[in-house]
Parts: sequence; structure tokens; C-alpha cells
Amino acid sequence: MEVTKATKPTEQWDNGLEFLFSCISLSVGLGNIWRFPYIAFQNGGGTFVIPYLIALMVIGRPVYYLEIALGQFTGRGVVKAFDMAPLLKGVAVGQVLATGASITYYSSIMALTLRFLVASLGSELPWSRCWEKWGSDCHDGSIVNATGKMSPAQLYFEREILHEVPNIDNGLGMPNLDLIGCLAVSWLIIEAVLIRGIKSSGKAAYFLGVFPYVVLLVLLFRALTLPGAMDGIIYFFKPQWRQLLDPLVWYAAVTQVFFSLAICFGTVITYASYNNFNRNVYKDIVIITTMDSCSSIIAGCITFGILGNLAKETGITDIGSVVKGGAGLAFISYPEAIARFEYVPQMFAVLFFLMLFVLGIGSTVGMGTCILRVVRDHFGPRTTPTWALASCLTVVGFGVSIVYMTPGGQFILNLVDFYGVSFTALILAIGELVAVAWVYGVHRFCADIKFMMGIETGWYWRLCWLFITPGLMAAVLFYMLLDMSPLTYKGVAYPALAHVFGWFLAALGLVQLPGWACYALYKQRHRPGSFLQKLRAACQPTDTWGPANAQMDVSS
Repeated sequence: MEVTKATKPTEQWDNGLEFLFSCISLSVGLGNIWRFPYIAFQNGGGTFVIPYLIALMVIGRPVYYLEIALGQFTGRGVVKAFDMAPLLKGVAVGQVLATGASITYYSSIMALTLRFLVASLGSELPWSRCWEKWGSDCHDGSIVNATGKMSPAQLYFEREILHEVPNIDNGLGMPNLDLIGCLAVSWLIIEAVLIRGIKSSGKAAYFLGVFPYVVLLVLLFRALTLPGAMDGIIYFFKPQWRQLLDPLVWYAAVTQVFFSLAICFGTVITYASYNNFNRNVYKDIVIITTMDSCSSIIAGCITFGILGNLAKETGITDIGSVVKGGAGLAFISYPEAIARFEYVPQMFAVLFFLMLFVLGIGSTVGMGTCILRVVRDHFGPRTTPTWALASCLTVVGFGVSIVYMTPGGQFILNLVDFYGVSFTALILAIGELVAVAWVYGVHRFCADIKFMMGIETGWYWRLCWLFITPGLMAAVLFYMLLDMSPLTYKGVAYPALAHVFGWFLAALGLVQLPGWACYALYKQRHRPGSFLQKLRAACQPTDTWGPANAQMDVSS
């Protein structure tokens, strides 16, 4: 037994529902609405659900359980939580940097959503017909046609909202003032939710976690009543069994689960750190991961139900030809389809974009909470009041996010997402599992769980943490590296300087691993013994490591 310096956390959720809804609002985000339907469609339709559910069971749930247990045990943010294995503390720092990059472009997507929401309040949806200023580039059919012309929805998004340039060889252009105004409103709302820490964000979680599902069910009901909707849903679920043998499908399933649940970004650990120390979180994990999966499948039904109707209305036989991925699905395909609704299309447009905006708030609040917790853990809560930190985050985040409001902003968003987040996230995730299961030790970690919750950890969880989950993540990373090609946006190549900036972002996150490892070894310089003995000492928990509300750690 070892006496620790851990103290009882000063902040906690008022009740378990605040934690549950906060995690749901964090995990169920924009990726569920616009990424899952398109990824599933690309990778075998209904067949994709099989590898997706397998990935959920062997990656999603095990990592979610690990992060919640770790955060709840320590009662600290992600960086302090890694005091259990100082040699790999760079993993946590890298994750916080990736979260910082994510919150900037998530807020820019919220700004676009808010801009569409405001436009939906008029007497006519502005993307419902061609305008004279678009000239001969516009057609009143569907999103694609044989002449190569664009639909009103695509032209409205690219020319009226983004003012998008064909490339960024000559720079990004000047920011759009309308979008800057929407961005400012988005950040002010984020600040309002964060201003009192979990005391305010916990109360907001009831709305942020429930409202999107209400809108999803309304949109699902409307989609199912549209002519041609069932054709679209059947098209979505129609299995293509040969796709199960394609490694790309399994790669897509693993990455979808990984990014959909927001695991290995420090946010789940942060939310769990505010839990009651003895809370049994097993049911929470099942509920959160199930809700996340269900929302993805519901979004797929809505998407292809609406697109089935769009195909029927425009006389297109191939439903797949009207599907766009990513932002194109949210800001082109959906608006195009909603504009063709016979009854009150404005109302459904408002509901849809309001839902997207609320989903964005839920995700960005989780990211912001993670960042603020790391700062408060380092400097102390008394010297860094939450309202001051929230205000600083808002100012800095708003200033950085303005770059996405330029005509070349989507190029930068794509660049930051790939290099600063996606590329580094898998490497850091593998590092997290190695730190907990191998360096700290899975037996010691399971003893901590028993001490905290009074339950034994089964072999399923142990095997996943030790072998299956890191092994699959390593395979996905290896496949991604083999398949890597120069990044493009809509088929347009980036200038060399953009790639230099991208690799700088990736290096900034990854250099934390050797940097903090060297620092941990440097702190052992006065310890007698060989290098191997100093290395082992650098892997041991620090003196401040221990349970959140106990003076004795029985696992030591």
C-alpha cells in the first residue's frame, strides 16, 4: 500500500444523468449524421453494419470503458491522468493538441450551419431554384446531370456561402463577414455553456443530449412518408456480401467507430473525472455506445429515404448518383432534398440545421472542457477561474477559426483534419493503450477498477486492452500508411507549402511522445543504477498518482 497525495475533486456532476447526457452529446455528433451514411453506402451498404458492430465491440466499447475508468479513478484531466506512466505522458499532450485543432474547425462548421439556419427562416429557401446571377451554370434537376451543370443547392453553398475558390495557389482570400458573424455567435454560445464549468455544461447537457434525437425522429417519420423513400432505404441496406472480404471496408468500420465515439482525444477521460468515485459506469458505456450506433443507423435511413425521394422526383434511377459525402451531404444533398418537400420545407430546414448546430455545440463543449481542465490541473483552480479560461479559449479559438471563413477555408479545414487530427489520432490511441495496459499494467488497472467500483474485470476487457484493440488499431494505421497518397480537396492538389504546414501539424502532435519520454528520463538522472533501471523508474507512477477520493491506493 502506498500513501498518495490525491485529493477529492472540487467539482462533480450533480447527478449521473448529467454525465450520461454529456457523453451522449459529445459522442453523437456531426460524424453520425453526415459521415456514417456515406461511408456505409461506399462500403457495402447493409453489409458494412457487420464490421461496424464488430469494431464497436472490440475497439469502441473497450476503449470507452478504459477511458471512463481512468478518468473516474484519478479525478483529473487527461494530462494529469498520465502520471501513471510518465514515460508516455506525451500521448496525453498530443491528444490535447489534436482536440485543440478539432475545436477550431468544428466551430467553423457550426458557423456554416448557423448561416444556413438563418437563410431557412425566409419565405423561400434560397437554394430552391436557380438565380439569374448564376447564369447557365445552374440547372433545376438533381445534384448531378449529364451536362456537368450544378444544382441550386450546390451553387448556393459554394458561391453564396463559401465563395469558394478553385485552388489556394494564390492564397486563401479575405474572410466572409457574414460567416465571421456566425462564427462569433457560435463561439459566444460555446463560452456561455463553458462559463461555469460543469455546473453550466451539465445543465445544458439535458438539452444537447435529447434535442437531436427528437429532431432525428421527426425527420425519420417525414422521410418514411415520402414517395420513393423505401427504395432509398432498401438501396442503403441492400447487402453486398463480397465487400466483407475487402480490407478497405474493415478499415472504414474501425475509423468510423474510433472517430464517432470521440475516444482517445482526452474528452471522455475529462468528463469521467467529474464522476462520483464509486459510480458503476458499465451500464453508461453500453447506453452511450448503443445510442451512438443507433443515431448513425437512423441518420442513414433518413439520408437515403430523402435521397430516394429526390431520385424519384428527378427521374434518376441510380440513387447513388445523388449522394455526396461529408459537408456535401449536410449542405448540398439534404438541403436539395428538403427544398423539394411539398409541405413547409422551411420548417424541416430549420429543424435540420438547428439539430446540426446543437450537435456541434455538444462536441465543442466536450473539447473545450478537456482543454480547460488541463490548464486548471496545471495552474490550479484558484489561480485560473473557469470563466476567465472560457473567455480566453473563446477569443483564441475565434481568432484561429477565422481562417476557415475565407474562400479557401475548406482547403485548410481538410488539411488540418487530416494532418492535425486523423493522422496523429491513431498513433496516439495506440500509445494510450500501451501506457495503460502494458506500462502501468492491466492487472494493476483492473485492481484499481475493483477498488473503485467493487467489480472484477473480465477476460474480454483484459484481452481487448492488451492485444485485440491495439492490434487492430496498429493494422489500421499500417493500412493507412500503405494507402497514403498526396492529400487533395475535391480532386485539387495542394501547393507544396500547404503540405509543409500539414506535416508541421502532424509533427507537433507526434513529437510529444519522444519529447516527454526524454523529460521523464531526464528527471531520473540522479537516480543510481543503469539506464534500464532509470527507464523502469520513468515508467512508474508519480508520487501524486492515486485515486480521486482515497488516501490509500490498494493496487500499489
